[in-house]
Amino acid sequence: MPPVEPMLAKSVPEIPTGPGMRYEPKWDGFRTIVFRDGDEVELVSRGGKTMTRYFPEVVEQVRAQLPARCVVDGEIVLVRREPGAAPRLDFELLQQRIHPAASRVKLLASQTPADFVAFDLLALDDTDHMRDPYEARRSVLETALASVVPPVHLTPTSTNLETAKRWFEIFEGAGLDGLIAKSPQITYAPGKRLMFKIKHTRTADVVVAGFRYHTSGPVIGSLLLGLFDNEGTRHHVGVSASFTAARRKQLLDELAPYRDGASEGHPWLAWLEGVATAAEAGQRVPGAVSRWTGKKDLSWEPLRPELVAEVGYEAMEGDRLRHTAQFKRWRPDRTPDSCTYDQLERPIRFDVDDVLAGSP
Repeated sequence: MPPVEPMLAKSVPEIPTGPGMRYEPKWDGFRTIVFRDGDEVELVSRGGKTMTRYFPEVVEQVRAQLPARCVVDGEIVLVRREPGAAPRLDFELLQQRIHPAASRVKLLASQTPADFVAFDLLALDDTDHMRDPYEARRSVLETALASVVPPVHLTPTSTNLETAKRWFEIFEGAGLDGLIAKSPQITYAPGKRLMFKIKHTRTADVVVAGFRYHTSGPVIGSLLLGLFDNEGTRHHVGVSASFTAARRKQLLDELAPYRDGASEGHPWLAWLEGVATAAEAGQRVPGAVSRWTGKKDLSWEPLRPELVAEVGYEAMEGDRLRHTAQFKRWRPDRTPDSCTYDQLERPIRFDVDDVLAGSP
């Protein structure tokens, strides 16, 4: 019975090797454990919250295609399909599926239906498989899901290292998040980091154009990062937030000189003042209300856009950083106008349908 905490993965810099090591794509969606007992279905998130009401079309597919009594670990993903472009995963579009209004949930389920990708088995009928080695669980899962068709999928796997390396290079172009590696002998251990995850690592030079205070007091909580497009518009692309307590205090002193006159002509303030919306301005701005953060204080302080920082990041989601960036160092040798999207590495586009079909 839910909730069951999913087994997690430890981040490693290189693809691990070992006898029978099995590799699979790292899907960029909502980690979800599916519980089914006849017509009763629950979709439970990594944090133990129910996702059932947000994805009625997934519930329908679970009833139609998964075994009558089972617990399956997997990922809810959303594939963006546009004319003239290869289908790819879209996490931003998936986030929009979490909406409080039932009418909106129903509409989005029809307009942007989600897929479910299964990659592990916890229970089937009367058998608890969590203590079985992964190799055995995978075999039972393959048999149980042998007849599924899209939008339900069984994740592809390989024990070939060269295949894993190729997947790591090309799958990012389909919107995937890297690779997962699993030892054949691991049991399913909720909350334990027994798997391995391998992600791309990159750096970029960005403009620091604002900051938020930390919840602990008058010290820096996060830096607001910007990049210029080809028309010279400065977009908010993400934040850098992982600092020690001592470093947060130092940053407050380092940023102090750039607070004077920062409000004059700052493009992101126009949105907050109601002069222009983000859509009208054609740019991303900080401080927007988020259904994920609820009542969290998203207020921020502007800085004159003169500081350049080098940050580490894993991937882009559209025109913004997919996750929180890692602050590396200040770059006094770089000018703000040199911080453009052109410096970012863009992966070669790849068809996510080929990945889902297990034939990349």
